Amino acid sequence: MNKRFKTQWILALSLFAFSLTVSGQQNQQCLQCHGQVFYEYDNEWTGLKDKRPMNPFYHIDSVKMHQTVHKAFACTDCHSPEYETFPHSGELRMEEKYACIDCHGGDDTYAQFNFEGIEAAFMESVHYKANDEKFNCWMCHDPHGYQLGLRTDESIKSVVSLSNQMCLDCHDNKFKYGLLSDDLPKDIAQIHAWLPNQGNHFNKVRCIDCHTKVEDDILVSHKILPKTEALRNCVDCHSANSVLMESLYAHRVKQSRAQSGFINATILNEGYMIGANRNTTLNVVSIVLFGLLVLGLSIHLILRLTLLKKK
Repeated sequence: MNKRFKTQWILALSLFAFSLTVSGQQNQQCLQCHGQVFYEYDNEWTGLKDKRPMNPFYHIDSVKMHQTVHKAFACTDCHSPEYETFPHSGELRMEEKYACIDCHGGDDTYAQFNFEGIEAAFMESVHYKANDEKFNCWMCHDPHGYQLGLRTDESIKSVVSLSNQMCLDCHDNKFKYGLLSDDLPKDIAQIHAWLPNQGNHFNKVRCIDCHTKVEDDILVSHKILPKTEALRNCVDCHSANSVLMESLYAHRVKQSRAQSGFINATILNEGYMIGANRNTTLNVVSIVLFGLLVLGLSIHLILRLTLLKKK
């Protein structure tokens, strides 16, 4: 059994198990339509069964949904129970969406994630200031597909890809971008033309590593900076005091940099960066070896000169 088939089989079994749960059984009614590219319904006006394409903005990947942090919830935990009736009332489109803080705020269970701090940082971001209430959590975090990255065993490359896709879903999508702006999204490669080796940077570093301000009490900063304040100084990353140690790699750094230098498997194996991978231990060893070499040569020279004088 090849790896890809095995993975698909495991996902299929997981999805089946999920469908047996209470919430899963309730959600199947919704996913019969929203989990399909096309859906069918009995047209009471014509007496016929109609087949229509599902609006891509309302299409839900049921497999991905099972992998999200909200997989245990029923659709009606967040949406009005009136959605159980089809066809849906047009007024339901006006339904206000929950924000993360509505469920996670003030709950000691989630205190470690500091949702209050996240909300405060978000309200200081350029996104919120430019759009006010129009910009909400779900603009970036799809509630039907949101997965944790940093707190899992995902590789740094996967974390970067997952994070950057959140940004590109809007900044490289004229339809979603158009929900907030009358302008077309600018070409990502063009506005980053100043950045050398774009491909390497986009694959190894998250957008937010350059476009946010690092905050000590939040794992992932939500204070998106104006483009004029975005990081553009190469030395800030390509140095022993790389800002990435306080952002992208912060969650996996086990020892103090002052004590152990940069002995970190994540950085050495997944995130090699010129100038940021210096190892202080190896520096000391190198200096000691060089000193022993000089000392050996000096002793050799002295002995040779001593023998020459005796002759």
